[in-house]
Amino acid sequence: MNSRDPQDLTIRDIREPDAGEVLTLQRAAFVQEALIYDTVRMPPLTQSLDELRAELAVNLGQVALQGSRLVGAVRARRESDLLLIGRLAIAPDLQGLGIGSRLLAAVEDRGRRAGCREAELFTGSLSEANLRLYESLGYRETQRVDGDDGTQQVFLRKPL
Repeated sequence: MNSRDPQDLTIRDIREPDAGEVLTLQRAAFVQEALIYDTVRMPPLTQSLDELRAELAVNLGQVALQGSRLVGAVRARRESDLLLIGRLAIAPDLQGLGIGSRLLAAVEDRGRRAGCREAELFTGSLSEANLRLYESLGYRETQRVDGDDGTQQVFLRKPL
């Protein structure tokens, strides 16, 4: 198996027993964001294992596995007919290979099957690669919210 081949993936529903691996992956993946924003005080880096376990108890998220290695995760929850997507995290050594796109497609499909008609996610205004990815997948900016640090949270939506 080629360790950089995104075709060698299994995508499945996220589960509570995944919490430890998901938290480790999340922290590794969000280091780059911390460098962009010059802070480690961001929820993906400060979330506790207990908080994550509780979140996974009622989650529509997905994980990507390469063999037994968890290499990607995304979380989502339903709020009426809206799928709220968050914390897309890809192993740093595999970023840019399409795993994030595949996870988003899988979570959108799961949301669609759960009755959601639209998906929403957000990223920071300095996260140019994230914005390019989301826009290339059909997400459109709907709102910007000013943060305390001079940046903005950019909210994007896509019909399902």
